[in-house]
Amino acid sequence: MTSRFRQRLVALTRKETRQLVRDPSSIAIGILLPIILILIFGYGLSLDVRNAPMAVVLEDTSPTAAQAVSGLQLTPYISPVMLTSMREAEALMHQRRVDGIVRVPGDFSRRLASGDAVIQVIVHGADANKAGIVLRYASGALAQNAVRLADRGAAAATGVGSVTIEQRLWFNSANTSTWYLVPGLIVLIMTLVGAFLTALVMAREWERGTLEALFVTPVRPVEILLAKIIPYFGIGMLGLLLCLAAARFLFEVPMHGSFIAIVVSAMLYLLVAVGVGLVISSVTRNQFLASQVALISSFLPSLMLSGFLFDLRNVPTVIRIVGHALPATYFMELIRTLFLAGNVWSLILRNCAILALYAVVLLGVARFVTRKKLD
Repeated sequence: MTSRFRQRLVALTRKETRQLVRDPSSIAIGILLPIILILIFGYGLSLDVRNAPMAVVLEDTSPTAAQAVSGLQLTPYISPVMLTSMREAEALMHQRRVDGIVRVPGDFSRRLASGDAVIQVIVHGADANKAGIVLRYASGALAQNAVRLADRGAAAATGVGSVTIEQRLWFNSANTSTWYLVPGLIVLIMTLVGAFLTALVMAREWERGTLEALFVTPVRPVEILLAKIIPYFGIGMLGLLLCLAAARFLFEVPMHGSFIAIVVSAMLYLLVAVGVGLVISSVTRNQFLASQVALISSFLPSLMLSGFLFDLRNVPTVIRIVGHALPATYFMELIRTLFLAGNVWSLILRNCAILALYAVVLLGVARFVTRKKLD
């Protein structure tokens, strides 16, 4: 790095930093937007189902039947509504006042004595994901009570103690979708801040003719790009630190992996996002068009196709290929692993190498399309 190059770069970076500080909209997008988004999505977006109303129809009024469904009252996931008529339960289901029906038939006690008792579980299936969750919760609560009854009967008959089943959930001991979603939110926020903010600001420079004014000076295109990248990279990292603080202290998501690994991988991904913004702005050269292209080409694919909401192993092959072509997919897998599983170095090194390759390619393309000439 020659002294003239360094002097020009420092001067341009100071100019961009002052311009950034004087621009309230850029500060709002870079700092306030990450805070607002992580609070809204963190508190408002959840895949958990709690207190799901379930109609419990006891056609058999015996104590045995009541004990068979008592497990539904002990779980925080189900809120039982006790009824005696199947017609009432069906009416509540049609009105969407309950998510399902647990029906204990009138011959339950008699069939239990003969060993072939049946409890019917019906779930509203309009929302397939929620229906599956409610069905598992209800079936699990009923099955646990059935196991307890069977253990008591076996112990009384043979004098042998019952078997205790110890359950454990790896990587998400709280069994909450917040631990799964919040690290993914950091990816979305960094995508939005890096690509959207950079594309918007650079396109504004093209519209106002500021870049053309710089082109008649001795500065080089690479110096202009570096001067643009440095301050917005800094504000993006500040937004990252705010998101990490919110994830750890507001949402209490554990951070099992190395903090340094999280920061380094985030820096690589932020360079990728900034590179996307630079390419978009240099091609479009219009604020409105650049903002729309940035949202459509970076934020929305990161939301829908990176594994944030859907496991890519469960989607069609074409969608899976598109998803794995997105850099957000690798950072999503990386940051979730670092938060919840720890330092899985084979995965960390592989995904960091992929992100570094994306950063080099995108910044190289940005350098190529930002030519020092007037159209």
